[in-house]
Amino acid sequence: MKILVVDDESLIAMSTADMLIDLGHEAIEAHSGEEALEVLRRCETIDLLLTDYAMPKMNGAQLAVAANELRPGLMILLATGYADVPTLSEPGVAVINKPYLQNELSSEIAKLLKLPRLGSRDEIR
Repeated sequence: MKILVVDDESLIAMSTADMLIDLGHEAIEAHSGEEALEVLRRCETIDLLLTDYAMPKMNGAQLAVAANELRPGLMILLATGYADVPTLSEPGVAVINKPYLQNELSSEIAKLLKLPRLGSRDEIR
């Protein structure tokens, strides 16, 4: 699976990407919401967006909405260290609490894979 990792802190993005690679995924890093949207515009094969919630200019929830407009059905995993994160009503969006361990990340990705996604072949009719 190809996963776009978005975090404004380079070390966190790199650490998360390393965890994903160890789990057998391909990881692409972006360090802002705008950079992530540019990757989504040019790269057809992103399967999952894993984004930090608290980022300057465009937070993770705003990025999730914009990404969903570009790619309906894209699975999105919001990572946050905050307790009060707005709930997104979009299907295929989940939240993981920071800091997270590799097995927690793997578990959340597995849960997302089981959810039906609007705009995808898995859509429930």
